[in-house]
Amino acid sequence: MKLNVGGPDRILRILVGIVLIGWTFVGGPQWAWIGIVALATGLFRFCPLYSLFGFNSCPK
Repeated sequence: MKLNVGGPDRILRILVGIVLIGWTFVGGPQWAWIGIVALATGLFRFCPLYSLFGFNSCPK
């Protein structure tokens, strides 16, 4: 598994994931659990869709 999420992209994914998951705990909609995906891709620094489309935000 090659890393393909880096820098600001990673930080943004982690923050958005935490906010969406937190939103579900204070009465947000059930679809906000999608934040788990954003959080996981930020923490593991790997996004399957980036691989599919050949995109990489990690510095060379």
